[in-house]
Amino acid sequence: MKKKVGLFFGTFNPIHIGHLVIANHMVEFSDLDEVWFVITPQSPFKTKKTLLDDHHRYQLVFEVTEHYPKLKPSNIEFNLPRPNYTVHTLVHINEKYGNTNEFSLIMGEDNLKSFHKWKNYEVILENHDIYVYPRISEGKMENRFEGHGRIHHVPAPIMEISSTFIRTQIKLGKNIRPMLPDAVWKYIDHMNFYR
Repeated sequence: MKKKVGLFFGTFNPIHIGHLVIANHMVEFSDLDEVWFVITPQSPFKTKKTLLDDHHRYQLVFEVTEHYPKLKPSNIEFNLPRPNYTVHTLVHINEKYGNTNEFSLIMGEDNLKSFHKWKNYEVILENHDIYVYPRISEGKMENRFEGHGRIHHVPAPIMEISSTFIRTQIKLGKNIRPMLPDAVWKYIDHMNFYR
């Protein structure tokens, strides 16, 4: 029996309690056995000053998931050709781990609304389930995704916390500690990140 693994993609810059709540909810309240946080690497063409180096963001996810056996950090995209397209990552991850795992995508409703613009989205949907969590967002859903057999809506809590907001508030000297897992707060504080 293959393990059902949900892939949760993001820059996680930084990972915050919203990410953790969603990932944990997916693994506890759906049929997924594990959730892997797939950390998107820094694009060589877009060097954003606010984006922490890949290894720091991996370390933050590692620190957070250490206490959650069903949640894992993944740096699979770090060594793939850029730009990273999900469809290519899925091919690679299936070649590497597909014998023992069956992979699905985890995305917010806002991403599902623009999913038809993704590279080879039909191929993704043909081969992978998508687990969708609610988001407050504008625009309407593409009809082709309504009632689709591979799309599963999971009634997770709505988490309106963003990494952008967190970075901005740290720079402004605000205390946003409750929005971050303790290990993340300590690491960021110790390294003096985002200031």
